[in-house]
Amino acid sequence: MKALQISPHVYWVGAIDWNLRDFHGYATTRGTTYNAYLILGDKPTLIDTVKKPFYHEMLARIKSIIDPQKIEIIVSNHAEMDHSGALCEAVQEMQPVTVYASAMGVKNLQAQLHPSFEIKPVKTGDKIDLGSDTLSFVEARMLHWPDSMLAYLVKEDVLFTNDVFGMHLATSKLFDDENDEEIWMQEARKYYANIVLPYSDIVTRFLGQVQQMGLKPKMIAPDHGFIWRKDPSKIVNLYAQMAAQKPTDKAVIVYDTMWGSTEKMAQAIADGLRQNGTKVQLMSMHANHRSDVITELLDAGAILVGTPVLNSQIYPAMADVLCYLKGLKKKNLIGTAFGSYGWNGAPVDSLTKMLEEMGVEVVSPAVKSLFVPDETKLQECEALGKLVSQKLKEKLS
Repeated sequence: MKALQISPHVYWVGAIDWNLRDFHGYATTRGTTYNAYLILGDKPTLIDTVKKPFYHEMLARIKSIIDPQKIEIIVSNHAEMDHSGALCEAVQEMQPVTVYASAMGVKNLQAQLHPSFEIKPVKTGDKIDLGSDTLSFVEARMLHWPDSMLAYLVKEDVLFTNDVFGMHLATSKLFDDENDEEIWMQEARKYYANIVLPYSDIVTRFLGQVQQMGLKPKMIAPDHGFIWRKDPSKIVNLYAQMAAQKPTDKAVIVYDTMWGSTEKMAQAIADGLRQNGTKVQLMSMHANHRSDVITELLDAGAILVGTPVLNSQIYPAMADVLCYLKGLKKKNLIGTAFGSYGWNGAPVDSLTKMLEEMGVEVVSPAVKSLFVPDETKLQECEALGKLVSQKLKEKLS
């Protein structure tokens, strides 16, 4: 377990979690990293720790270049337990002079870890003299926790961004230019959709604030994924694009089915959308994860949701995904609902209200089928697809 040098005085001392497959209900199919960084100099400084089970991996990397007890400062940029879980162990081992966090970070760390040591609060504009360099701070509240902040190493021009600009991607390749762009683009979009999306307005304001401050670091070092050294503007520009939530001529059909009736309706609706030139993504909850649904919705302009009825309720998998989507607050969507039923069609109609509660502009009443849809009903579904496509094109024009 060796530390890896990323700039003249900064080393990566984090951990790779190859086996993580779920993060708060978000499918992390490519694992993740817990990045921690060690700044060597007059006052050796550790930026963040790691998830508690990975403490000894971090410690081994630190020991490969320095006696841990020479570390004088620990900075906690984010109190979430995948970055602060090993903080108490690190403080006990290293005995630093000072531990720093944002004011909200102090509060959250105290509530989570109940530490016996003091944590000193810092705010935007505060600076720490490291002797050979300076560390300054920028609060990034609600990106994605109230305590989130960034730390900037001035002379080496490295910005430590905690969860901002990160992604869940386990990789032994430490830098952006070493990783496959198709893969990292997919994972960066998925991370934003599932973690950052509800705070998109804050992202836009924050990026403006950073621009006004004149921060253009040559290296961005997040706490998940890899480090941006070749072109940090790529991830910054991608964030700006995703935060804008600009819809495109794309519709996502999200459904589940018991005996195939709702699926037949979904396929007919997809046909109608395609005939009218709208890109379609058909997503059965039998085959797709909720976190993939929100990722597909990131650049979509329409959502159509379909359910069968079970015990006079919408199907459980649909209740799950709609609850998840509601919390992520995707903007600028139009949509409608559909589904099949046996003797109580009211749950299909309830989807309309659920869409409205999500902020979706509903453009048509729900289309329902009593048991198996006949040809007439399938034609109605096809017409529904064409209608949604037409409304979407009107909105985009």
